[in-house]
Amino acid sequence: MFNSLKKKLNSWIGKEEKEIEKPLKKKSETKVIKKNKIKSPAKKIKTKKEDIEKKKGIFSKLSSKVKTSTIKTEHIEEIFEELELILLENNVALEVVDKIKENLIKDLEGVEVKRGEIEKMIAETLKNSLSEVLIDSPNLINEIKKKEGVYTIVFFGINGSGKTTSIAKLASKLQKEKISCVFAAADTFRAAAIQQLEKHGENLNIPVIKQDYGSDPAAVAFDAKKYAEKNKIKCVLVDTAGRMYTKENLIKQMEKIIRVSQPDKKIFVGESITGNDMVEQAKTFNEAIEIDGIILSKADVDEKGGTALSISQVTGKPIYFLGVGQNYEDLQEFKKETILKNLGLD
Repeated sequence: MFNSLKKKLNSWIGKEEKEIEKPLKKKSETKVIKKNKIKSPAKKIKTKKEDIEKKKGIFSKLSSKVKTSTIKTEHIEEIFEELELILLENNVALEVVDKIKENLIKDLEGVEVKRGEIEKMIAETLKNSLSEVLIDSPNLINEIKKKEGVYTIVFFGINGSGKTTSIAKLASKLQKEKISCVFAAADTFRAAAIQQLEKHGENLNIPVIKQDYGSDPAAVAFDAKKYAEKNKIKCVLVDTAGRMYTKENLIKQMEKIIRVSQPDKKIFVGESITGNDMVEQAKTFNEAIEIDGIILSKADVDEKGGTALSISQVTGKPIYFLGVGQNYEDLQEFKKETILKNLGLD
């Protein structure tokens, strides 16, 4: 995750610093111009010089003037042009790109920069900007342990997002923390959905509460919660049907599940590799049922990584976990400092 974005960001940060060390024009080139008496008009020579200045970038211009120079808003606008393209190419949502730009202006405008310190300053400013975009996640396991009685989590997401597998991974993690679980097979629509959850239950030795296909999913969630209360099981994990986020009738069904089960957490599961489409899905689910957090599946095969930077900022909700493999233990807690480190900005 973030491999593509990391390379481009590091290249962008270091690019201008290297160019500062290059002289505007070599002395030998200047002598050739005088010796051969090139007949080009002065205006054209000036234009060429301006083009070179432009290509060298804003930091080079600043450094060539004096030992220190004050950065202005127009400088940041010029700096940001290339960074904006890098972020958009790596699936960072446009509104998040705008937020990063806003943060950069806030942090850089009016700052005096010295020669040789530009790369460090830009890296630090970008780190701070991205840090403001990312949301720290609460410790879900501690929340579950602290609550008196049964803790219920309902999971939502569209077909093929890795929702059921993510539920099993979380259950495995909870078991290692001595937290007992029960599965609620509330996906009563998709073929083989109940069997898939039962297989995970068998592998992890976790009971599965189910009804027949076509049954009311809210009733399944209700039964699972009652079962947990009766058998002193701590956590109920409710699997729901993978719903297309444009289907209003299915969103109403989700609302019924929530009304009946009264969950402590509503978690949206989405595929990291689907980029901005997944961000739009999360926005729609959040508007419909007000999700509490997010699990990003398939984060290990997401080279770009922009989804992780976007989704928290867009929804205002934290990412709890990243799915980073096919095994039960491949569920990684989301930490802001880890993301910045992976981007080479720690």
